[in-house]
Amino acid sequence: MLDLVAPATRGNLEPAWLWTAKSGKRLHDELSKQGFHVSIPKVLKIRKEEGYSLPANAKTQEGRQNPDRDQQFQHTDAEILAFVQDNQQVISVDTKKKELVGKFKNAGRTWRPKGQPDRVNVHDFADKELGKAAPYGVYDVTHNEGWFNLGISHDTATFAVESIRRWWNELGRKRFPNAQRLLITADCGGSNGARVRLWKVELPKLAAELNLEIFVSHLPPGTSKWNKIEHRLFSFVSINWRGKPLRDMVTIINLNKATKTDAGLKVHFVLDQNHYEKGKSVTDTDIQSVKLVRNFFHGE
Repeated sequence: MLDLVAPATRGNLEPAWLWTAKSGKRLHDELSKQGFHVSIPKVLKIRKEEGYSLPANAKTQEGRQNPDRDQQFQHTDAEILAFVQDNQQVISVDTKKKELVGKFKNAGRTWRPKGQPDRVNVHDFADKELGKAAPYGVYDVTHNEGWFNLGISHDTATFAVESIRRWWNELGRKRFPNAQRLLITADCGGSNGARVRLWKVELPKLAAELNLEIFVSHLPPGTSKWNKIEHRLFSFVSINWRGKPLRDMVTIINLNKATKTDAGLKVHFVLDQNHYEKGKSVTDTDIQSVKLVRNFFHGE
């Protein structure tokens, strides 16, 4: 039987555990053709005894890591705790992946009358009129409250900062009327990435406009899944709209507003119809004209 398994064996043959893509029935059928009389349970037993399993791919390789990785997380956690104890505002931000708007298949399943599935398009070609939706999220760490700015244009740093501005004017100012400082935790990449020049230019403008000191703590590269907004907001929003076609902007807004958890999560949504220019350049002079102070710990 091992001769039948070998051609379909995946990976190196040295580890203690091997795996094959051939099912027990297929192995049974091929053995029967060769004149062997053995049951499927026996085939499965032999395959297991020989050290074969059927695992999925495991996402374990994160690439090169900074030796201070743990200290970076500890530093961010300490900053968050200090802000919360001082009654200052802390938010986690990120852009949820762009979504096709229209009669398109949405991953997952939802309960419907038997034989009456939602009819959607066969192909996932973006609708020229409806386009795509870019939801930029702001998660209030203190109040377990989510807020989305639903963009219909490009996901740029200007869009990211405008989203934070809208959140502050609608919710943040009410939650912390006496706030003097705002801490933003964000991924290292994307429109609010650590190396995005436009983000570094637009954010100080917002700080001056709101009369706030704004601090930014970026998570280390390759660790976006640890951003609080990912597992405290985005995950629940995705669960809430699974299996439901995002037919239009109103549908998206209503689905997200209906997102709640036992822990008391509340979600707010607004539509942003502004156009954001993609590829806007920022010169060295532009960078030098704004006041940026690097943190003493990995200020890069």
